[in-house]
Amino acid sequence: MVRYIHLNPLRAGIVPDLRRLNGYRYCGHGALLGKHGNGFQHTQVVLKRFSETVQAARIRYGEFVKEGIAQGKHPELSGGGLVRSAGGWSAVKMLRKSRLFQKADERILGDGDFVEQALGRLNERFEPAYELSAQGYDFDRIVRRVADLLDMSEAEVRSPAKRRAVVKARSMVCYWSYQYLGISQTELARKYGVSQPAVCAAVQKGQKINEENGFRLLKDDIL
Repeated sequence: MVRYIHLNPLRAGIVPDLRRLNGYRYCGHGALLGKHGNGFQHTQVVLKRFSETVQAARIRYGEFVKEGIAQGKHPELSGGGLVRSAGGWSAVKMLRKSRLFQKADERILGDGDFVEQALGRLNERFEPAYELSAQGYDFDRIVRRVADLLDMSEAEVRSPAKRRAVVKARSMVCYWSYQYLGISQTELARKYGVSQPAVCAAVQKGQKINEENGFRLLKDDIL
């Protein structure tokens, strides 16, 4: 699956050859090869399937991807989410003939129960964002809330400085913005003038700070 997805830009003609694919930033392939980083991508999960050492794993992974170019498209890996999960259109037709219906979503690969669980987790994250936005909450309001909680100025909370207090404030802002407003880590990195991996670490740190101190975004709510 990893190989098939990462070869999509080549099959679609977005990049002309494997060399250009290796450096293509809008695909996880280059991150696995160490050409560039994605703060959200857990490269070790894939690389460990090829070797315990990173260098050897990258070489073997690169060879594995190269071997897949000649295989072309796989019917079982194309179509909608349900089509892929079931193993192709023929399997879906058999399900229909048997009057067996499963919940499906284009974005998710898995059987009906898994799709339903995944959508439930997505709703847990994005439903609060809709509610908070309706109440007028945005990035600026979160900054003001953190400044109030930590007795700091808004300028300090917005700063990319590395002082301990500023890092703590920034981590809380990143966590609440990402978790409850759905602001992407890329956008948060742009706002703070830091790297995306730095924001990823800040989100994790912010969650820990909230849990340890019992901080809440809303004064009279569980958030």
